[in-house]
Amino acid sequence: MHNPENTSIYSFVKEDRQWYIDLPGYLAHGGNKADLQMVEGADVLLNFMAHGKKIVTLQLDRAPFEGADVLKLVELCDAPKGGGYYVMHTFRKQAIEKRIWLCDVTLFVFGDMPECIYIRKLPFQSTPSN
Repeated sequence: MHNPENTSIYSFVKEDRQWYIDLPGYLAHGGNKADLQMVEGADVLLNFMAHGKKIVTLQLDRAPFEGADVLKLVELCDAPKGGGYYVMHTFRKQAIEKRIWLCDVTLFVFGDMPECIYIRKLPFQSTPSN
């Protein structure tokens, strides 16, 4: 389902202390909002990046790009859990050693569970909804 022509910019929104990826295309394809919740370390990483804000915007790609940190796949999870565990060793050249689980929604975004996901936090931009 991955469309390489899609933008690689994704927003994550905090609602009642829970983080969700804003992925309307997934919902339009019959996906459940609960699947979009960031848990098992991904929420901790987003809190770290958010600096108290309720929206974090990230550029994500399977190929390296300037200014990107990397999430490295360390373990694929069998069904029914699915998804995989990733480790981010550094964020903006700072050692953080964060282990996170990404669910099968990653398959919707990338088409598979990439060995590496390159990630860069974009500057906070205020929108009318936040």
